[in-house]
Amino acid sequence: MGAEVSADIPGMILKVNVKEGDAVKEGDALFVMEAMKMELEIPSPSAGTVSVVHVGVNDVVQPGQPLATLE
Repeated sequence: MGAEVSADIPGMILKVNVKEGDAVKEGDALFVMEAMKMELEIPSPSAGTVSVVHVGVNDVVQPGQPLATLE
């Protein structure tokens, strides 16, 4: 099982910058989320390959909810 990228705070997904199979580097912006009327980038915690994207644009997410899994 790979590293899981999860939401830190509640919000809505505005952009999904990756798809399954994409290679990412540590710090790459995987998602853009709107929370508290601000746009926040959700970075990759490590380098790897995106194995699963769990959310889409306009999805409302809660803290701790998985957004993507990296291998």
